[in-house]
Amino acid sequence: MNLLQAVILGIIQGLTEFIPVSSSGHLIVAEKLMGLDKVMSAEQITAFVAVMQLGTLIAVIVYLLGDILTISIGFISGNYKFLRGLRDNSSRKASRLGWMIILGTIPIGIIGILAKKIIEGNLTKNLYLIGISMIVWAVILFIAEQVGNRRRELEHVGTREALIIGSFQVFALIPGSSRSGTTIAGALFAGLSREAAARFSFLLSIPAIAASGILEFKEALALLNGTSMFNLAVATLISGIVGYLSIAFLINYLRRHTTYLFIFYRLLAGVAIIVFAYKNI
Repeated sequence: MNLLQAVILGIIQGLTEFIPVSSSGHLIVAEKLMGLDKVMSAEQITAFVAVMQLGTLIAVIVYLLGDILTISIGFISGNYKFLRGLRDNSSRKASRLGWMIILGTIPIGIIGILAKKIIEGNLTKNLYLIGISMIVWAVILFIAEQVGNRRRELEHVGTREALIIGSFQVFALIPGSSRSGTTIAGALFAGLSREAAARFSFLLSIPAIAASGILEFKEALALLNGTSMFNLAVATLISGIVGYLSIAFLINYLRRHTTYLFIFYRLLAGVAIIVFAYKNI
């Protein structure tokens, strides 16, 4: 992999990680178009992308730093006061949200560990699977837009909402689904507003992205040579910068608009990917 290819992957990762159009799907198509699948193994590419995600992890932490600090401080304070038998509504709410993030992370953590070999294998690079997944989740997101009442905000997330959204996040392990796409759909089904859905989706992504990147980092050191590690650092930096801008765009966009733009794009992209796979270009 040369530097230009690494830069392209970093831009794609940053643009698509948080917008509900599937970062993995776009990255895999880009990898095939650039011929990376012919010079790198599936495991090497997976390791490269997983570590590159740490750039977008930093982006979401920086953007949501206020929320993260409030939740973290409230989580520690709230649980301490609970153990002491004290009541504090403000810290209790933050503590509760912290527990909901933990609860929502459990499903993808369990499935991610059990299906690690499948996730890193060649099946997840299948363009037909990606194209179909793009279309299927466009339809699911459309249905979520129709049936969700969008009355709940972030502070209203409880056990039911966390489990629904967390269960939906498991499908993000299938390329073409999109972590933000599946979790935003789940949040809309659970009754959250679009902005609250996006915010909880981003907060829920932090443990998953961190675990994936950290677990793959050691393997990446063994799989990638010195030149690739430099390219990986560049790609990670670019993905972080572009990812921050993408988060800001999506949250502002969803305050006033539906997700129909992304649904339409997913349908077109899904069909294009299937045609691309069929013609074996």
